[in-house]
Amino acid sequence: METDQLIRTLAADNGQRSLPVGIMLALALLAATPLSTAMLLLGLGIRPDIMVAMRNPFFDLKFVVTLALAIPATVISLHLSRPEASLHGWVWLLLAPVLVLAGAIMSEMMLPQRLPMLARLVGHNSMLCMSAIPILSLPLLAAAMLGLRHGAPSRPALAGAIAGLLSAGFAATLYAAHCTDDSPLFVATWYTIAAAGVAGLGALIGARVLRY
Repeated sequence: METDQLIRTLAADNGQRSLPVGIMLALALLAATPLSTAMLLLGLGIRPDIMVAMRNPFFDLKFVVTLALAIPATVISLHLSRPEASLHGWVWLLLAPVLVLAGAIMSEMMLPQRLPMLARLVGHNSMLCMSAIPILSLPLLAAAMLGLRHGAPSRPALAGAIAGLLSAGFAATLYAAHCTDDSPLFVATWYTIAAAGVAGLGALIGARVLRY
C-alpha cells in the first residue's frame, strides 16, 4: 500500500513538472518575435530599396553579424540557466560577431571608397539605430526573462546581461532590414552601443527576476 502511494505521488510530481528551460525560452522568443516584427513594420518599415540593397554584400553581412551575436548568446543563456554555471569556456562564443566585423572592416578598407571613413562610421541614422534596437529588444528581453525563470541561474545579473545580448541580436536582425547604413564601421559602432545598452538593462532586470 505504501509502495502504491509512493508511485502515485511520484507520478503526480512528474505531471506538474514544467517544461525544460530550453523549450520555454524557445516558445517565449517565438511568441515575442511577431510583436517585435510588427513594431518594426508599423514604426519604421523596410528600407524601400531593399531589393537593390540585397546585391550589396555589406547589407547581407549585417544579418550575419547580428545572428552571430544572437545565436551564441542564446546558447550561453541556456548554459547560465543551470546552477553553478559560469562563463568559463563559453565566453569565446561571443567573439563570433567581433571576428566577422573585423574581417568585414578589413575588406571594406581594401575597396575604393566614395565616402571618407568618418562619414561611413557616423552614417545617416546613428541616433535612430541606438534607440530602435533597444525598443525592438523589449518584447524579446521580456520573453527571454520569462523563459530563463524556468532555470536556476546562480549568477542572475550575468544571465540577464547575456539575455540582453540575445535580445539585442535578434532585434538588430530585424532593424537591419530598415537600416540604410551598410558600412561595417557603422555596424561595429552603433549596433554595438545599442546592444551594450540592452545588455546593461538585462543585467539590472536579471538581478531581480532571475534570482532564486
